[in-house]
Amino acid sequence: MGYGVKAETWGPLALFTRPEMKTERMSYDVMTPSAARGILESIYWKPELRYIIDRIYVCNPIRFTNIRRNEVSEKIPRTDALAAMNGCKVPYMYAPSVIQQRASTVLRDVRYVIEAHFELTGKGGERDSEEKHYAILMRRLKNGQCFMQPYFGCREFPAKFRLFESETVPTAPENMGEKDLGFMLYDMDYSDRKNIKPMFFRAVMHDGCIDIKGSKVTS
Repeated sequence: MGYGVKAETWGPLALFTRPEMKTERMSYDVMTPSAARGILESIYWKPELRYIIDRIYVCNPIRFTNIRRNEVSEKIPRTDALAAMNGCKVPYMYAPSVIQQRASTVLRDVRYVIEAHFELTGKGGERDSEEKHYAILMRRLKNGQCFMQPYFGCREFPAKFRLFESETVPTAPENMGEKDLGFMLYDMDYSDRKNIKPMFFRAVMHDGCIDIKGSKVTS
């Protein structure tokens, strides 16, 4: 059994992109489990541990807004990037020629509480312990320290965070009752690096809480 933790995170904007929307970005109604895992890994991560998201609490009402952002229509080929890492010429992209302005439907004024635990992967050796990693994670959450800046889906939307120490999680009255949010991205299956597959689950919110642990995951 892994050590459990609750982390509160919030920010003015969030974009958890639906993969079925190809041209314009459209956010899911709430944070995805993979995004929640990414926030925890931004705070503290080691190859020796793996985070598992148990529940996501939606504290604020679900509100959308529309914005326009400058994006690029191309990306530097992977082979050019690898060549640059090996000492070859650094790849160059003339941004003004590939800039495109695209509309995005994003969430605004978001606040979540992530309930999760972690398990050891066995890469730390015999002397590795859950107590050590748990103490470091708790210290970082209390002090606001992070490995890199957490964000909500895109790096343009930074996330603030802190340790959530209360027993009960307050949620907005609009989130009470049962709401079926449909199929949502759970995470990516990296078991076969040559054939990475997305995994989905049926997200149902009960009184502002999405129980990830009790959901069935399909690929």
